[in-house]
Amino acid sequence: QVQLRETGGGWVQPGGSLRLSCTASGFPFSSYAMGWFRQAPGQEREFVALIRGTGDETGYGKSVEGRFTISRDNAKNLVFLQMNSLKPEDSGTYYCTAETYLWRWPPSGDYWGQGTQVTVSS
Repeated sequence: QVQLRETGGGWVQPGGSLRLSCTASGFPFSSYAMGWFRQAPGQEREFVALIRGTGDETGYGKSVEGRFTISRDNAKNLVFLQMNSLKPEDSGTYYCTAETYLWRWPPSGDYWGQGTQVTVSS
């Protein structure tokens, strides 16, 4: 049974940083690309970042490129999203996702976590 659990969300002021974590279980972790999507109230889900199963290739949505960094620890089945220079428009629910491929572009999210809330405001 695939399980994805996000932690690390919260409130931060504009310009601040947050680090999200995702704990995965129930599948061959290093064989799956892992990603992050987000959704703000009243808006469609938006792709944020993706990392190859081997960890040596990444891709980002245009709105976060240069500010966010995705990484993974295959020994611990963990995925991280380091978010810097946060803006109010980065607010939303952030979802950890898993692709049933080593790499898939564009990602579609075969499995989803429950999400963690990020609020950026002053």
